[in-house]
Amino acid sequence: MKKFLRLLFTAFSFLLPAALMAQQQEKLDTAMISRIKKEGFDNSQVMNILSMLTDVHGPRLTNSPGYRKAADYAKATLESWGVQNVHFDTWNEEFGTGWELKKFSLQTLSPVYFPVIAYPKAWTPGIKGPVQAEAVYLDIKKEEDLAKYKGKLKGKIVLFSLPTPVKPGFVPDATRLVDSVLLQMANSGPTEAFTGRRFQGAQEPQRLAYLKWDLLQKEGAIAVLEASPASRLEDGTLTVAAATVPYPAEVPNEKRARAYSANVPKILPQVVVAAEHYNRMVRQLQNGQAVKLELTLETAFTPAAPGFNVIGEIPGTDLKDEVVMIGAHLDSWHSGTGTTDNAAGSCVMLEAMRILKSLGASPRRTIRIALWGGEEQGLLGSRNYVKRTFGSRLDKSYPYDSLRLTPAAEKFSVYFNMDNGTGKYRGVYMQGNEAARTPLRLWLKPFEKLGASTLTLRNTSGTDHLSFDALGLPAFQFIQDPIEYGTRTHHTSMDLFDKAVEPDLKHNAVMTAAFAWQAANREEKFPRK
Repeated sequence: MKKFLRLLFTAFSFLLPAALMAQQQEKLDTAMISRIKKEGFDNSQVMNILSMLTDVHGPRLTNSPGYRKAADYAKATLESWGVQNVHFDTWNEEFGTGWELKKFSLQTLSPVYFPVIAYPKAWTPGIKGPVQAEAVYLDIKKEEDLAKYKGKLKGKIVLFSLPTPVKPGFVPDATRLVDSVLLQMANSGPTEAFTGRRFQGAQEPQRLAYLKWDLLQKEGAIAVLEASPASRLEDGTLTVAAATVPYPAEVPNEKRARAYSANVPKILPQVVVAAEHYNRMVRQLQNGQAVKLELTLETAFTPAAPGFNVIGEIPGTDLKDEVVMIGAHLDSWHSGTGTTDNAAGSCVMLEAMRILKSLGASPRRTIRIALWGGEEQGLLGSRNYVKRTFGSRLDKSYPYDSLRLTPAAEKFSVYFNMDNGTGKYRGVYMQGNEAARTPLRLWLKPFEKLGASTLTLRNTSGTDHLSFDALGLPAFQFIQDPIEYGTRTHHTSMDLFDKAVEPDLKHNAVMTAAFAWQAANREEKFPRK
């Protein structure tokens, strides 16, 4: 027994120094973080940057003139602060056409006049107009119903979707994460990795939807109206994305052209209507009233071209070949100005770079900012950048056990992303990377009293950190207060400057700058899974 205890003591004597060394190598630069806080809270430019990205250069649909102007502004602004190697990072593949709305209105002329709350889908074609036309509600629940509309849709504006049920909103739009939710997150294990959408074969609803679209095209309808989805509180808010390109259900997703594709087949003009107004028109038609509409829809397309990101750097010193990255997507949808999705993230990342440059920061590792394009179309900008810069997967199935990494991947440390609205950082999603806990826990300490203290092993999906995480590169999205992101602003016509929360954006910029500084100056690169 004594011999066993001696052996046990000897073993612990070797392990203890290693554990202490791991703790000791994590150092908190409290002096620099205090300077970052003072600059970020006292001299913030975050709202000025946000206004330029939204009020002046919004919306920023990928490859649109608005996106180009916003990118030009971001590039010039970074250069004015002394950020180096600022450039447009062009993808090595074509994205497609740009698009912008030139003129639009929709109004009901009879049985009673009212202006309709509505917005066209992105990349929808325009019409020669204005045009006045009768409305038809396409009440089709099964294939046999198609026949009754043949010969009746030419020159008509068609109400395509079912009415959207609207219920009283007893739940507040804006919320913050309460302690019980944060505790639950902290106690959670890693969630299953997102494997992406997979084609499941033909399904009856898809087949019927295609037959309906095909009928409208063949019959010569003028335009299509759809109700805004019922997934959030309505009150006139519109959820608007890209125009539908109809395909038979059996055609796999990867073989379908998108509305922005250069080879897209001819599609009908498409407009999303506020649920309350759409429902009113449907009821009028169901009551036997003739509904006459006037539609003005003028759009403009720009030639197909590769997409691009905006990149800039604060060069490192003794470890300048190693890279810490911060980023957010610059592109947006088009019915608002893309404030919370994601000018908020972009202005925070720009402000973090401004803070560091204003303090004369000389990090050991290079700090690189990336403002991504094409996120809304499938993380296209970050995926393309990561593939060109860091490598790719030979086997696209999860788990990824066959990676082909570049030498640059070995020099990569960590990436931090913001893309969950305007809300305050409350912690970090660790993406199942337990090794990240020690540095992140220490880096959160200066912000615990400001409400940021939660680490969760959970994965979070749907944004650009996934492009890095897919290659096993450390990449993290911050936990954020929801505010109105899921209820009012995400992909909606109300995603406007006034929905931004200034104190939260200041807080986020300060934290981002501090995390970038800490990562750039630790002894080792950030730990991987």
